[in-house]
Amino acid sequence: MEDRSGHRRQLGKAGEDVACGFLRNMGHIILERNWRSGHLEIDIISLDRDGIHFVEVKTREHSIQAPPQENVGHTKQSRTAKAALSYLKTAKGRPFGNGECMFDVIAVTFKDGKARTEWFPQAYIPLYL
Repeated sequence: MEDRSGHRRQLGKAGEDVACGFLRNMGHIILERNWRSGHLEIDIISLDRDGIHFVEVKTREHSIQAPPQENVGHTKQSRTAKAALSYLKTAKGRPFGNGECMFDVIAVTFKDGKARTEWFPQAYIPLYL
């Protein structure tokens, strides 16, 4: 069981590495990775000329299952929004509190040693916290 959990952690980290590289290539500055507030976590917090991005990364190995981005449901969206509010209340986050906040999803799928990256900018707008 631990081997499977260790493999999933490695896969998740590899996906986040790919996502960070992708965002940097798109002109983003990576502010935080795996930022935590209690039991809440944001995979990547980045900044570009449009504002601050709170990014959920979903990583999978190639399979016939649903695309990874489909696993970012209402509960995950709500938890990410709550974490974003916590971040914006910190000393690091306060300077961005009046700017545009975006909630993105990046799906990374590995197949035959290659990563396929799909970015869903402004994937959702949290309405209720």
